[in-house]
Amino acid sequence: MGKKVFLVDTTICNGCYSCHIGCKDEHVANDWTPIAKPMPEIDHFWFKLDEKVRGTVPKVKVAYTPRFCMHCDNPTCAQACPTEGAIYKRDDGLVIIDPIKCTGCRKCMEACPYDVIYFNRDLNIAQKCTGCAHLLDAGWKETRCSDNCPTLSIRIVDEDSEEAKNFIAESEFYKPEIADKMKPRVYYKGLPKKFIAGTVFDPAQDEVVIGGCVTLTAADGNVSKIKTDHFGDFWFENLPDGKFKLEIEADGKTKLFDNLDTAVADINLGDIPLT
Repeated sequence: MGKKVFLVDTTICNGCYSCHIGCKDEHVANDWTPIAKPMPEIDHFWFKLDEKVRGTVPKVKVAYTPRFCMHCDNPTCAQACPTEGAIYKRDDGLVIIDPIKCTGCRKCMEACPYDVIYFNRDLNIAQKCTGCAHLLDAGWKETRCSDNCPTLSIRIVDEDSEEAKNFIAESEFYKPEIADKMKPRVYYKGLPKKFIAGTVFDPAQDEVVIGGCVTLTAADGNVSKIKTDHFGDFWFENLPDGKFKLEIEADGKTKLFDNLDTAVADINLGDIPLT
């Protein structure tokens, strides 16, 4: 059995929640022992779709981030579990909490840095995404979340496939600061980064400024330049957290913004009069 990886492309996720619903439909009231016992109807969401509204009106974007067990190659949940074999890694790379051996001590929940393990009070066991291992064992090529996804933003594929290799080459990890330690098997494209945006107008002409030069300088000296569009708008996207200086120039007039800090939030500078 080849090792599996999850490929998640957030740039084509439209927030339909079909993945979220598919997971609930597969696991609520269904007993897939020895892979998993039923998920509670309420409270548990082994597959989450985080939704974040970024910026302020009218410069607003909505980011959707599917989030579930990372099926790490170095799972701290398994290391924290005091019961031998209660949490184990399969040959295909999926990490499973054995619903029979689990004693409900919750130490795995405390150890998981991704916060994706949940406690079933009725059964007194910890539960999480299984990667639909029971379906893969039955011959399925997809999980319920990936099978339900209408845009194919979620895929589970063999790690050595061309699809995986091409995707991974352009991917990133959720919580990259701990990826080297955890070695997750979920790869992302398009995780939300920060933006700086605004609209430039000429108050004397009572018109937006089209084709104005906007220069963004990062703290490390990296410079990006764009022109205001036909609406007078500019957007600098996919920015890292940090401080920036922004300068607008058009028709011999300039405007300067200093110490713009994207570590705080996305930045909408609003309507900017160029005088």
